[in-house]
Amino acid sequence: MTPNDLSTVSTQTPPDIYPLIDTHTHLDIPVFDDDREQLIQQAYKQGVRHLVLVGYLYRHFERMYDTKQLLNKRLPSSTLEANRQDQTHTNIHIALGLHPFYIEQHREDHLTEMAKMIAEQRPLAIGEIGLDTFTDVMKTPEMFAKQERFFKAQLDMAVTYQLPVMLHIRKAHAEALAILKAHDYDAHKLGGIAHSFSGGEQEAKAFVKLGFKLGVTGQVTNPNAKKLRRAIQAAVDNYGIECLVIETDCPDMTPIMCQTKEEDSSVLGSSPANEERATPVHNRNVPANLAWVVLSLSELLDVPPSTLAEQLWHNSCNALQTTWAYSP
Repeated sequence: MTPNDLSTVSTQTPPDIYPLIDTHTHLDIPVFDDDREQLIQQAYKQGVRHLVLVGYLYRHFERMYDTKQLLNKRLPSSTLEANRQDQTHTNIHIALGLHPFYIEQHREDHLTEMAKMIAEQRPLAIGEIGLDTFTDVMKTPEMFAKQERFFKAQLDMAVTYQLPVMLHIRKAHAEALAILKAHDYDAHKLGGIAHSFSGGEQEAKAFVKLGFKLGVTGQVTNPNAKKLRRAIQAAVDNYGIECLVIETDCPDMTPIMCQTKEEDSSVLGSSPANEERATPVHNRNVPANLAWVVLSLSELLDVPPSTLAEQLWHNSCNALQTTWAYSP
């Protein structure tokens, strides 16, 4: 079998295709090296018109720009403008950020170099940034203080360059909310996404109240993800479907109907010392699976898929401060 044959795309075909924006991917990592172009073509066929490559370590920032250039190499230059929608190819965008899970690998000069890159090669957003206390090491006062320092510094950059942020918050929602409430960053004006939201009902409403959209992944397709599904419903009950965006977070968060193995297939966020461990191709999530997130959300919220897809598009544009035209 070729790598493309092994990609975890469901054998079932979604009944309808809608224009979609994948607000969070890691399509630049090596697990996609063998079939990245095919996966982009596959994503386009499933409605994905824009996707964002999201940063996590400084040493991979150039790789992200190289990946974007590679994937766009066949397009005429006029179609590469950020706010133009190409009609035959998924448009690639970049967010730059220093991920809290890899805090031990970040250096102070990375912040300086990141600010230079933002000024010279203005990305779409800053991310993913935030707080993470998933491991005991990351809970230590020294490591958590460094996380907070880097989080605030990157929020400062977002204010300076007037860019939206993509938040990575895991097991630290109260602490992150406290920082955001005290900071000059205003998501109501600059946009922003609480990526792969994992908190409870009150946290969901709190982030939306601050102006952030909640990033919904393939986790929502799992009926056993009751806490997440309740949180999404609570946020929508209070703020409407305008508070949501969707993402694959590929290669992670594979929709349940696309999974071929039950074991944890996480690549990012599993080991700070080895962020790109070898992972069988058949465990990967891919951008084409985004349509399943729409269908599951449609069922959960009792909203027609066509209505939901169009609103999610506009929500994403609002969160990322873009003006991409919705064209079914």
